[in-house]
Amino acid sequence: MQEKDVPPIATLPALLKAPFSYFPNHSSAANHGLMSHPPMATRSSSPLGSWRGQSFRSAYVLGYSSSRLQVVHGHGPCSPLTDDQKLSHRELLDGDRERVLSIQRQMSAATAPVDVEKFGRESRPVNIPARTGSSLGTGNYVVTVGFGTPGRKFSVIFDTGSDLSWIQCAPCNDCYAQEEPVFDPEASSTYAAFLCNSTDCGRLYSNSCSTDNRCRYSVQYGDQSETEGTFGRDVLTLSPSSALPGFLFGCGEANRGLFGRAAGLLGLGRGSVSLASQAARKYGAVFSYCLPSRSSETGYLTIGRGISSNVSYTRMRSVRGLLSFYFADLVAIKVGGKQLSIQKAVFRRAGTLIDSGTVITRLPPAAYAALRTAFRGQMGQYEAAPALSILDTCYNFTGYDRVSVPTVALVFASRTEVQMAFSGILYVASAAQACLAFAGNERAEDVAIVGNMQQKTYNVVYDMAGKKIGFGAQACG
Repeated sequence: MQEKDVPPIATLPALLKAPFSYFPNHSSAANHGLMSHPPMATRSSSPLGSWRGQSFRSAYVLGYSSSRLQVVHGHGPCSPLTDDQKLSHRELLDGDRERVLSIQRQMSAATAPVDVEKFGRESRPVNIPARTGSSLGTGNYVVTVGFGTPGRKFSVIFDTGSDLSWIQCAPCNDCYAQEEPVFDPEASSTYAAFLCNSTDCGRLYSNSCSTDNRCRYSVQYGDQSETEGTFGRDVLTLSPSSALPGFLFGCGEANRGLFGRAAGLLGLGRGSVSLASQAARKYGAVFSYCLPSRSSETGYLTIGRGISSNVSYTRMRSVRGLLSFYFADLVAIKVGGKQLSIQKAVFRRAGTLIDSGTVITRLPPAAYAALRTAFRGQMGQYEAAPALSILDTCYNFTGYDRVSVPTVALVFASRTEVQMAFSGILYVASAAQACLAFAGNERAEDVAIVGNMQQKTYNVVYDMAGKKIGFGAQACG
């Protein structure tokens, strides 16, 4: 531990190697309001294998094995995707704003989440390596999985705010350029398209019928990206020893938007067609992930009950108006170790969801104003920099070899406290523009969203059967 009067430090050259705010690890005196690393989630008072060049790591917990799917960011050196579609910081943040506005518009929708309590755990969990999606031109995170027989691997975004999984398929009438060859359903011996009058076609939120009686899907996302194609089933391979036969997914034939060079998307929402729901009978109604703090590092996505040590849980809530999302009760915020004076009604009125697809955390206006004031009060030694899109509290670190920032923690019900890593506090566009990685909503009733920047390095557990969400620190290593 550092001495009380020594601030934590971050070396700027290491910060600026990646497109986001990646600070190196430093220990500090967290109890004195200094930035601490590694972050802690607290409650207050494997064998190796390979599959077509993709490595997997296994662990054994309570009789259940887990083979981790690697998670990386698309712009990072670990990503299998090229970097020719890299988004600018403003493009990424503007797209993030559109996604959040779409989520908030969905408040009027009304659908009950899938009933997962009836699903048991028949197989050991599977863990998929996960990586940042920045080299694919996306601010989200990607994993590599296999589709079809024989299986072919594809790099896909995973998203807790979406239900339908899809990949681009031949013949592609209107498709974007992706890293791997496009999936050809005709070349898979196990692919089958659903007919319009089938029960599975009826599971889609909206569907239509083609002239040859095939079930059609269409999805438009908040940033105006969209996919349209045929709804069918095939084998989804998660690891060398784990697969889901008859996996329901979309074969995208007209796809446009901010998907970078990823082949498609894995939906981990609460609807019946999501991967989380389809895998529940085999692996149990639980999944987890760890998002790496740097683009040069990897995390994981675990389908099933993986390692759960050092995890603190809070209640998972359901809101009918947001049919795909996972809610929890945010009750307080701390800056520099001190709880801010924010009435609990501020958080209750808005509600809070946890989302892997949103980049920047959104807070109710009153909560964000309190956070911004407290943060600025402890950053007075640095020159202010211009705002960046939705980020209005920015600093110029030009000429500094080291910088220090106050700790920031989110406190959930059940006294679960999640302290941000360095990379969850500042979004670093350059040495001359490093911004507080939070933004305020326009209206007090707009839902608060905990984005993926603030989830980095944590084992985030979605236990649908237990109706709880957990946070465990230092999980990606």
